[in-house]
Amino acid sequence: MADQRRVLGGPRTARDRVTIYEVAERAGVSIATVSHALNRPEKVNPATRSRVLDAVDELGFTPKASAVSLARKGVGRIGVLAAFGGYPTYLQRLVGVMEACREKNIDVVPFDGGVDAEGIEPWLSTLPATGRLDGLLIMGDGLDEASAARLVQRRLPTVLVDHLHPDFSCVTVDDEHGGYLLGRHLIDQGYVEAGREADLVFAGPTPSTAVLTSPGAKRVSGLVRALAESDIDASAVTLLVTEDDFDGGVAAAQDILTMPRLPRLVVGNHDAVAAGVHLGLSRRGVRVPEQVAVAGYDGVDIGRAIELTTVSQPFAETGRLGAQLLLELMSDPDRARQEIQLSPTLVVGRTA
Repeated sequence: MADQRRVLGGPRTARDRVTIYEVAERAGVSIATVSHALNRPEKVNPATRSRVLDAVDELGFTPKASAVSLARKGVGRIGVLAAFGGYPTYLQRLVGVMEACREKNIDVVPFDGGVDAEGIEPWLSTLPATGRLDGLLIMGDGLDEASAARLVQRRLPTVLVDHLHPDFSCVTVDDEHGGYLLGRHLIDQGYVEAGREADLVFAGPTPSTAVLTSPGAKRVSGLVRALAESDIDASAVTLLVTEDDFDGGVAAAQDILTMPRLPRLVVGNHDAVAAGVHLGLSRRGVRVPEQVAVAGYDGVDIGRAIELTTVSQPFAETGRLGAQLLLELMSDPDRARQEIQLSPTLVVGRTA
């Protein structure tokens, strides 16, 4: 009988491929936990998930079903990871992705990170290890350094949309310029003047942080730059922290109504926030824009419904270009990193 044992340290063959049992033993967990960590990562606590993934990486484990899928001929598969549940605009980006892949015989598989960027972390931890994808498109700013390192180690072609990282090609929108465009318009219309306090309120979650690379912070930076050019002190901008959605805007309106006096202008980090502010003020009899002007950022349906002054982002185009970069990277893994930045456009409505 032939000796079926593998020489210690020698290469594994298909017959003695690393098994899920070995991963479970190395990580000190059950095979069910390994399976959940790879296929339903949000169900496994971060510490256990990290232990499983370390074992997967150390052993070079690839799930058996994935090995079969990797052998498929003529069909590629890319994953699109985003907080679809929290930001509907990611669905518009997804439309652009599917448009780019429609004639390429590419399967597009969306992975929902839930309502915020933190929800995509479990998927980021596990998707590179599953072997189910030929490429990954990540939308938003939830890429942590550990996940970035794993993507690089696994050599999974990856492109970012709406986020910058030195290791990956990316497509972004120039939010600083968008904030500047809005600021110039508001100044030209006389909504912001030198020598007055609390003329402008910016409502959203980002201003409460020191993360200067976030989209909201860049929009504020652009607004401040426009003010500075007109010799208006940046203290004219009041940063009001609220949830980044319609209800957050309604809540922000209530806070605004408690101020010693009404600001002349409110800018929402997104159109949904601005629409919530508009409704909250209108319910209390505040006339928009006669008493308080309101502006937003995005250029989506909820803004058009109230003829909101806003900055429109090319969402579908970012998805289409991101997918194109990814397809190019899949065909040439050594392709140099690329960075594409698109410009938003000012949309003048009736609210500011």
